[in-house]
Amino acid sequence: MAMHMRKTLVALHRAAGSSLKNAETSADLRHPVPLFMPVRTKKRYFIPPSVGLKDNRTDNLEAKAKTAGIAFRQQYIERPINISCTAGIFDAYIPPEGDARLSTLSKEGLKQRTEQIKQSATSQLAIRKIKEHDSEFVTKEFAERAQELFIEAHHALTQFNKEKLHSLVTERCYPEMTRGNRYKSIRWRFVESLEAPKVVQARCPDMISKGNLYGQVTVRMHSKQTLAIYDRFGRLMLGSEEQPKDVLEYVVIERHLTNPYGRWRLHGKIVPSWAPAKDPIIKTIMIAGPALKPGEEFEALKYEVPKPEAVQWHK
Repeated sequence: MAMHMRKTLVALHRAAGSSLKNAETSADLRHPVPLFMPVRTKKRYFIPPSVGLKDNRTDNLEAKAKTAGIAFRQQYIERPINISCTAGIFDAYIPPEGDARLSTLSKEGLKQRTEQIKQSATSQLAIRKIKEHDSEFVTKEFAERAQELFIEAHHALTQFNKEKLHSLVTERCYPEMTRGNRYKSIRWRFVESLEAPKVVQARCPDMISKGNLYGQVTVRMHSKQTLAIYDRFGRLMLGSEEQPKDVLEYVVIERHLTNPYGRWRLHGKIVPSWAPAKDPIIKTIMIAGPALKPGEEFEALKYEVPKPEAVQWHK
């Protein structure tokens, strides 16, 4: 009896073990257990500040973006440099007031004379450096060449010859001469020279590195010229083609001396503080006319354009 009970218990135990194994295998087939459990982390969103909010602080904007995991591209601030000419006029010549020589007996005249002696000494040193690179440089002949260059550059400007103008003026002077000339007609003429052109100052600065020399020569020109500027409608804006004017100018001519193929070009103009003010520009303004009915012509109305009332302006 005991043996029979023992056999039945062993049989039940084996049956239970086989059923458990089958259940485990079936569970493995139906629901495989992954080797790595995916863990979802907290998402970090970078929300830019809304436009128009008060007390909007953008100081730590880049720091907040970095903490959110956004990498900014490194920005390189590059500025193009043109070594064929300088960016301005070094030690600009200051002409005496009224272009007149004061008496050396007065205090102002003595101060003006001492300043001229200092400037002439610096100019002589610069002329020596210029002659080392340009053996044909002579002050008297150079002043005449500078006046011819000035005339050719202005003729190229009136004819809108860009290629020739680039060869006669520097890259710094070109935008100053051509700015605002779109849709305009320029009529310029050189009548005569009242006084012989004269070299009043010479400078020989260097740029970027020592030994990269540039020659800047200031030439005084007193001449008669005519200038007339017309707008896109053909109406006169400034000047006159028939009435010449006396013009006193101080023109700066520059050359890259260390460049063997460099040439003297127009670089700028010095306008003294005591120079008279320019003539006002006459602008074309459209005045609204009467409303015409269908079939009605403007000439038949004999409409007179109203004149503006005189207004007393004051500062």
